[in-house]
Amino acid sequence: MKLFNTLSNQKEALEKPIGRPLNLFVCGPTVYDAAHLGHARTYIAFDALVRFLRSQEWSVFYLQNITDIDDKIIERARERGVKPAKLSAEYGKAYKKTMKKIGVASVDTYAEASEYIPQIVSQVEALIAKGFAYRIEGSGYYFDITTFPDYGKLSGRTVEQAEDAVTRIDVGIRKKNRGDFALWKFVDVPVKDQSKKFTHVQGEPAWKASLGWGRPGWHIEDTAISEAFFGPQYDVHGGAEDLKFPHHEAEIAQQEAASGKKPFVKMWLHTGFMRVKGEKMSKSLKNFVTIDEFLEKHSAVALRWLILSHHYRSPINFDDAAVEQAERVLASLQETLDRLYFISRRGARGSAQSRMFNLDERSMRALWNNALNDDFNTPEAFGAVFSFIHELNASLWSLSRKEAKHAITHIAQAFETVGIELTPAKPSREAQSLAEERELYRGSKQFAQADALREKLLSLGYTVDDTPLGAFVRRVSH
Repeated sequence: MKLFNTLSNQKEALEKPIGRPLNLFVCGPTVYDAAHLGHARTYIAFDALVRFLRSQEWSVFYLQNITDIDDKIIERARERGVKPAKLSAEYGKAYKKTMKKIGVASVDTYAEASEYIPQIVSQVEALIAKGFAYRIEGSGYYFDITTFPDYGKLSGRTVEQAEDAVTRIDVGIRKKNRGDFALWKFVDVPVKDQSKKFTHVQGEPAWKASLGWGRPGWHIEDTAISEAFFGPQYDVHGGAEDLKFPHHEAEIAQQEAASGKKPFVKMWLHTGFMRVKGEKMSKSLKNFVTIDEFLEKHSAVALRWLILSHHYRSPINFDDAAVEQAERVLASLQETLDRLYFISRRGARGSAQSRMFNLDERSMRALWNNALNDDFNTPEAFGAVFSFIHELNASLWSLSRKEAKHAITHIAQAFETVGIELTPAKPSREAQSLAEERELYRGSKQFAQADALREKLLSLGYTVDDTPLGAFVRRVSH
C-alpha cells in the first residue's frame, strides 16, 4: 500500500512492521459538545482504512486520544455551572456511543488525557532540562519554537511564519515568541490544601506536580499519550487537515526535542474538511450538524457512503443534495443485491460458472484492492464494483443460482472491508404471499384483481416487478 505522507508531500509505501502491529495514532475530539459531521468525516475515513488493512492481514493497533482537559471545556463548564471533569465525562461517553452508531469500531484504545498526567509532567520536565522550554511566572511553561530548527517541516511554515499562529490555549501573555505554545499552565491562585493531588481552583482543574499546581497544554497531551503506548517513535499519525498547524507541528517539536530521535512519526495522514457553503464545518463557526441530528433523518450507512465516496484527502461539500445522491446510489445498490438474491432462489440450477463471470469477478477484486492500495482511493474502488454490476446487468436474468450467490458474496465482501455492510433484503411473508396471489390472478388473466394486489403491496412499502423468473418483490426506495 502507498499513502500520501504529508511530511514528505508525496506517496510512500506503508511499511509493514515485522513481529509487531502497525502503530496508528489519530487525534480524537475535545469533548465539550456533541460530535458533528466534521468529526465523522475524519473518524469514518480512518476506521475504513484500518478495516481494510486488517482485511489484508495487517495487524494494526489503533490508538485515539480524548482531549478531556482544555480551555474550551472549562469555558463550557462555567456556562453550565458544572465542573469541567463532569462535562468532559458526559461528552466523552456520548462521543463513544455516537461512534458506535456510525460503525467506527476499529479503535483499540481511547485514551483520556486526564489519565496521563504523570507522563505529561515527565515530558515537560525533559523539555525543560534540555533547554527547549522556559517558565513565565504566574502563567506556566512554554516551548520556545526558536530552539527547534525543524519547526515547520510538516506544514511548510518557517519560525517567522509561525509567529502568525494563534493557538487556542496560549494567547496574549509574556512569551518569547508569539508562536510559542503552552506545555503546563499554572493555576491563578495558590492551592490551600497541599495534601491533595487534584483539585479545582476557580473552576479550573489543577494537578499537584513538580512543575507547580496546574494543568497541561493541548499539544503535550497527545505526545505524552502516544509515547506511553508506542515509545518516542511510531508508524502513522492521522488527523484532520486543520490540525496540521500548529497542533501536529507542535507534537513533532515536543517529541523530537524531548527524545532526540527523528522522525517522531514516519507517516502523517490528513483528511479533508467537511464544508458547509464553502466553509469548514466546525463548532467555532457554529455551522455544524451533529451526527445524532443527521441520524434522526438518515441512516449511518448513508453517512459512511457520503464520506467514502470522496477521497479521504478531498473536501466534502455537505448539503441535502449530497445526502440524497448518497441515498439514491445506496438504494440502487441494494436493489441489485435484492435482484441477485431473487435469482439465487429462482435462477437456473447449473453449477458450472461461466468463464466470463469468473474473469469479471477476479477483475473486480483486483481493481478494488489496487484502488485502495493506491492512497486509499475509495471512489475508484467503488467504481470497480459498479463496473462489475454493469457487466452483470447485461445478462442478469441468465445467471445461474450459483453465479448470483457468488456475485452477492463478492460485492458484499468488498464493501465490508471498508465498513459498509450490505445484505439482500428479503420481503416480508405477507408481501411475498400477496405477490404469489397476484401471480395466480395474472395467470388466469384477472388483471383487475392483480392490480388491486399491487396497490396493496405498495401500501406495505413494496412493489413487484415481472421478470423472466417470475414476480420480484422489493421494497420501494424513498
